[in-house]
Amino acid sequence: MANEDDDRPRKAVSHEIGQDLSMLSVEELTGRIALLRGEIERIEQAVAKKRASRDAAASIFKS
Repeated sequence: MANEDDDRPRKAVSHEIGQDLSMLSVEELTGRIALLRGEIERIEQAVAKKRASRDAAASIFKS
């Protein structure tokens, strides 16, 4: 028979900067690392898009 807890929705993994990590398991910490790496990648892509837009606009106004 399935465990009753399996039917509950799982809490989304999140991380708060500066959060106490002492109570987290190795698996939870590894999950946080993956989450943060994914977020870093997403932010780097946003930065690249904004730089490209800025550079395109700057090239239009150069004499």
